Amino acid sequence: MGGGAREVAGYLAALAGWVAGLAAAVLPQWRQSSYAGDAIITAVGLHEGLWMSCAAQSTGQVQCRLHDSLLSLEGLPMSAALQVTAFGFALLSTLFLLLATCTDCWMVNADDSLEVSHKCRGLWRECVTNMQDGVRTCDQYDSILADHPVKIVVTRTLMITADLLAGLALATLVLGLDCITFLKEDPCVKLKMCYGAGVILCAGSILGLIGSVWYAVDVYVERAMLVSHNIFLGVHYDFGWSCWLGMAGSMGCFVASVLLTCCLYACTAPSSHCQLQRHPQPQGQTATRTATSKMYAMDSRV
Repeated sequence: MGGGAREVAGYLAALAGWVAGLAAAVLPQWRQSSYAGDAIITAVGLHEGLWMSCAAQSTGQVQCRLHDSLLSLEGLPMSAALQVTAFGFALLSTLFLLLATCTDCWMVNADDSLEVSHKCRGLWRECVTNMQDGVRTCDQYDSILADHPVKIVVTRTLMITADLLAGLALATLVLGLDCITFLKEDPCVKLKMCYGAGVILCAGSILGLIGSVWYAVDVYVERAMLVSHNIFLGVHYDFGWSCWLGMAGSMGCFVASVLLTCCLYACTAPSSHCQLQRHPQPQGQTATRTATSKMYAMDSRV
């Protein structure tokens, strides 16, 4: 089979897959059941899909009803689904931030033409890996309190603070999930805990993103200055995967914060927004206060 025939076959296969996926998403036959009743005349076939539910009678009549809202399907409330999704984003993003802070590949050599060694520079040490035998040697920085470049100090501070905030938000979010029995009798407090976790995640994401972008911009400026002055030091550094992990973790925390604040507020019923309500007083106390007020009114007339 020639190259043109393979391209046509691949195109047809992709087209068939796209049509099949589109049909599966649109058609309501995702779950079906039937009800016969006392007679075959009253038989009804029930079909439920992603967007509508249909009932097909034995007479051939088909009636379909769209779901009331895309955000309130039966089986799982949208608020619980948002909480679980935000928890997944927060957990994965927190792991990314921790890995970015602990690993040592924020800058890598990009222009080593000999490819004899692979150099990585991080927040805590610098490592060199021999490409021939795979031996890795790391040089620890002198001390945390020693004089370091500004980008090292600022990135360390911002990333550690972002890690602490993300961990605190993750713990708060775990206690605020609807599937956790903690404070099950007080859903208002659990909802506020989810909102608070979203705000903390937003703060952590901003700090983590500032730290990662600060380091990346400093690397770019350093590289641009060397190129503009025609200075060749043997090794030019580029962004490492630890820097990308920090950016990805920060963006993931921001997405989780949006889900826990804006989206969760929009998908929660207005009656459960924990508005301040006056608790009804017992009838006896109300009657006593009414009688007392009448007595004061009579005394004032006298």
